[in-house]
Amino acid sequence: MQLTDFNFNLPQELIAQYPCKDRTGCRLLALDGNTGETQDLKFYQVIDFLKPGDLLVFNDTKVIPARIFGNKETGAKVEILVERIYTKDRILAHTRASRSPKIGSVIIVGEYRFEVVDRQDDLFVLSLKDTDESVFDVLDRIGHVPLPPYINRPDDSSDKDDYQTVYGRIPGAVAAPTAGLHFDEALIERIRDKGVKTAFVTLHVGAGTFQPVKESRIEDHKMHAEFVHVPEEVTELIRETKRNGGKVVAVGTTSIRSLESCAQEYGSVENMHEYNKDTSIFIYPGYQYKVVDALITNFHLPQSTLIMLVSAFAGYEHTMQAYEHAVAEKYRFFSYGDAMYITRKTN
Repeated sequence: MQLTDFNFNLPQELIAQYPCKDRTGCRLLALDGNTGETQDLKFYQVIDFLKPGDLLVFNDTKVIPARIFGNKETGAKVEILVERIYTKDRILAHTRASRSPKIGSVIIVGEYRFEVVDRQDDLFVLSLKDTDESVFDVLDRIGHVPLPPYINRPDDSSDKDDYQTVYGRIPGAVAAPTAGLHFDEALIERIRDKGVKTAFVTLHVGAGTFQPVKESRIEDHKMHAEFVHVPEEVTELIRETKRNGGKVVAVGTTSIRSLESCAQEYGSVENMHEYNKDTSIFIYPGYQYKVVDALITNFHLPQSTLIMLVSAFAGYEHTMQAYEHAVAEKYRFFSYGDAMYITRKTN
């Protein structure tokens, strides 16, 4: 398929700059992947699609304040966006400066110093120097919330909570698993009270999720790598759910990529076991899903790998028609926007 197949017209005013005041109060577009039928709902009505015995899988990664601002020793300004934390004193990062930093140079961020020790393609390996503090400690002190590039404002104090799921617990993401932003503790408790099981996987979302697809033929695109952990008990819950006729519902494309990576590794649901490694899985139309029966997700960028993933899940025509409906009905798009509940196309 061609990259242009996944384009759609999106008015700038539909890109949400702030979240809904009530996490569960945003809009929800329900899409039946088999029929293409849609329903316009509120997010809290997602519970109506869930039945006792279903399994809801969340991504429990926690967003770190991954954007920091500093200067080269020459005084030139440098913006650093952490892609991955390797160790307590070493990171992989994107840098933005008038000229790329050289190996061996130092970037000064407040009272801290980062030495440029290596380069990996367009990214740089930076080493925190002359302090006993860990990178996590330093980011907590001086870092900014890494809002996506389509949010055209600086981060503020409210983003520290707003751009974080209520269940995030394992620090490492530099972008939020945004479908999860719509859940609050009360809704999760109501879902559990209904007899729906919940489980957690971890995928640390990297800034590469915002990198555009450059190849005109989508099959030629190379995905960035992200760390995934699917615990053994989650694979057991999936098998139990399937055997009992329940649905596996992924909260977000990160959860779906985690589960499908695990199934791809082991060949089938029945053979799945703990998965603890990087994934570069690229899901686009033609992919045969092995695990997930329904997906909760936000609206994604035109020509992005995520709208391709959704198109593989609900069918290309149904997905693009649903997006046209969302634009016409003025749904709010992207990270702080509205959501979809999608049942997988099986025919």
